[in-house]
Amino acid sequence: MPALVLLGAQWGDEGKGKATDLLGGSVDYVVRYQGGNNAGHTVVVGDQKYALHLLPSGILSPGCTPVIGNGVVIDPSVLLSELSGLNERGVDTSKLLISGNAHVITPYNVTVDKVTERFLGKRKIGTTGRGIGPTYADKINRVGIRVQDLYDESILTQKVEAALDVKNQLLTKLYNRRAIAVDQVVEELLGYAGQIKPYVTDTVLVLNQALEEDKVVLFEGGQGTLLDIDHGTYPFVTSSNPTAGGACTGAGVGPTKISRVIGILKAYTTRVGAGPFPTELFDEDGEALRRIGGERGVTTGRDRRCGWFDAVIARYATRVNGLTDFFLTKLDVLTGWEQIPVCVAYEIDGKRVEELPYSQTDFHHAKPVYETLPGWSEDITKAKSFSDLPKNAQNYVKALEEMSGAPISAIGVGPGRDETIEINSFL
Repeated sequence: MPALVLLGAQWGDEGKGKATDLLGGSVDYVVRYQGGNNAGHTVVVGDQKYALHLLPSGILSPGCTPVIGNGVVIDPSVLLSELSGLNERGVDTSKLLISGNAHVITPYNVTVDKVTERFLGKRKIGTTGRGIGPTYADKINRVGIRVQDLYDESILTQKVEAALDVKNQLLTKLYNRRAIAVDQVVEELLGYAGQIKPYVTDTVLVLNQALEEDKVVLFEGGQGTLLDIDHGTYPFVTSSNPTAGGACTGAGVGPTKISRVIGILKAYTTRVGAGPFPTELFDEDGEALRRIGGERGVTTGRDRRCGWFDAVIARYATRVNGLTDFFLTKLDVLTGWEQIPVCVAYEIDGKRVEELPYSQTDFHHAKPVYETLPGWSEDITKAKSFSDLPKNAQNYVKALEEMSGAPISAIGVGPGRDETIEINSFL
């Protein structure tokens, strides 16, 4: 049976939660492999709406085992709050597994994130202020706190002391902030240890054994391709690898285990935070996309920047991730436009460019080159098959597929779990 990766093919917020939840009933494990509570998924089940931040979307599917992999950074207070909220709504969270090698977001990571972003002023990155970046920095600098450290007070204290030796100098001397006490941090982290211990295990072993037993494992990325620390619009990116390669390192499985890579693609384009966005709209169309699409960040509550579909980005995502399929979401949002522009290339210094420029300067200066496709006015939310869609909607999907370089195997025509057209099975 296959191991699948499901990831965002734009700047995140493409509807990965809906896609993961759709597959959750058919897979045995759903694994978050990177990011933290800076990523949010909205899943609608019947008349119930769930906002997930750290937990894999598969936690809403009975029979599916949700896993938080070693590549994720975990804020224990957020995790426990999210679990409590789901338990109160009758969702069984007892099958959750957490990697002991996942890193912990500490109170000082959150503090550093917030003060650093404020200090940058106009040069700010647009982080969520939740400590994700500083936690990944600690991980790379080898002063990070891992989940397993919560169960050895001596090691935990030593690691917190080492981290605060430097960070307190930064906070007090550069940012004019109060120093953070080691004992206070250790006490808070130890307070979480017992509550999350039942979930902690060797997830690398569990997942590889599951694949050896022909179980179906779905790896779920947070954010999106253009926010990847290596392959995104640096420095306006996240601090991890949402691209397909991140599933291998963030979950501990080899690339030969992965048989399918599915990119989630909105029928238009959005992004949150600062950074280049060639097709961004500042007019009534942009406001209409935001309003009709409900484009507010699940985690941050910030309005998303909105623009027309960008085929250049889609082609780039296909290449970087080795995409085998696309899941096109929010096609219904475009209902009502007589004409729908699609960005097919960029103009940079008077030259037409059809691939994503590797230069940050060029990308900042890129102007979209549009082709216009005829729109439709018919309600498509009740469509159950591709042939049910209006002809112009079918043509729009076919055009995006041809431009993007991978088959569109499913289409979201509404926010509900059952408002999806499946063209080709993912399993």
